Amino acid sequence: MGSSAISEVEQAAATESVTSTVGCRLCGGAIDRVFLDLGMSPLCQNRILPGQINHMEPFYPLRVFRCPECFLVQLQEYVAPQEIFSDYAYFSSYSESWVRHAKNYVAMIVERIGLNEASSVVELASNDGYLLQHFVERFIPCLGIEPADNVAKVAIERGIPTVSQFFGPQVAKDVREEYGSADLIIGNNVLAHVPDLNGFVSGMKILLAPSGVITMEFPHLEKLMEQNQFDTIYHEHFSYFSFFVAESVFKRQGLRIFDVEELGTHGGSLRIFVCHDESDHLPKDAVMRLRDRELEKGYNRPELYDFFADKVKATKREILSFLVEQKNNGKSIVGYGAPGKGNTLLNYCGIREDFLDYTVDLSPHKQNTYTPGTHIPIYSPEKIKETRPDLIFILPWNLMDEIIAQNQHVTEWGGRFVIPIPNVAVV
Repeated sequence: MGSSAISEVEQAAATESVTSTVGCRLCGGAIDRVFLDLGMSPLCQNRILPGQINHMEPFYPLRVFRCPECFLVQLQEYVAPQEIFSDYAYFSSYSESWVRHAKNYVAMIVERIGLNEASSVVELASNDGYLLQHFVERFIPCLGIEPADNVAKVAIERGIPTVSQFFGPQVAKDVREEYGSADLIIGNNVLAHVPDLNGFVSGMKILLAPSGVITMEFPHLEKLMEQNQFDTIYHEHFSYFSFFVAESVFKRQGLRIFDVEELGTHGGSLRIFVCHDESDHLPKDAVMRLRDRELEKGYNRPELYDFFADKVKATKREILSFLVEQKNNGKSIVGYGAPGKGNTLLNYCGIREDFLDYTVDLSPHKQNTYTPGTHIPIYSPEKIKETRPDLIFILPWNLMDEIIAQNQHVTEWGGRFVIPIPNVAVV
């Protein structure tokens, strides 16, 4: 075996984590109830460069468990967070609708809790500053905590104070000592990304000012199950939350959810408002209504979870049947987007260049690379104008309105869009 082959094997071995979770990351109980098995899959945000196309690529089990005690739906930790997030390919600013969502949030929260130039705002997993830029515009002091060095660098270059660290109790103490307690802590789509769930939330408890507020946004398990959003499951997401489980997560650390909003983002998300147990923030009716609805539907009963896998298998067959039919009819099909959810769908369904000629993405960090596992080439969206495909398969279906609005020119040659989730639809 040559030295180059040895180095590849050693590199792959170094990628693996030996810290696989053996118990529930929330309550510590044994997790032996399989919720869904999506087979073996690569890390979904990996970028495969042209020079790496023939290299060995590590795959890990994409098997989801349900804790029989606390009902947290979760993945085991096969790969350390440092391996996933230290150099990350996702930049939030490339989604216009997400930046607009962030701007609207800032306007709302500033008014709701009375933030001003004397306040302190901290965002966890602040990415490239897509959200904190709106606080900077208002001269409200803020700090981003972003573990991905390459992404944090972009935020800093945009004038947004950012520290590149993985958040936890010690980082919370360090930040509190240097910057003071936070009047507002923000975490959008980060709660699912942390394997040490209890440590992460305890860090927020440490950093939060006595009368401060935490807001967290995360995909809602209820919507994932009811709308068959299996592709939102990938290794970067360690946990999937119903509302009543989320309440338990924060209650364990002396925090309570006093309000909740249901959002349309990411196929259906929750925005929770959290405070210290002893805080005088009064609970809103929305908390009881959502908790009661979930319990009535059975999110605290095992039988609700037992049949989701069958729905996912049926969806896979439906997607493949559609693609086979279209290709048999001579249709050209390309993808749009290269998101994490898209890579789960492509790998689980076995969709490669035999179905999609290529895919495109607005992010230059993904262009001229290949999708992990399936090795479909990723180009700039300009490629669609050049090749004029019959069908455009939208992988980030949660952004379908934005994508369709940006690509109305495809109607010039009769092109149409395909939405795969919750069921295949052509628009």
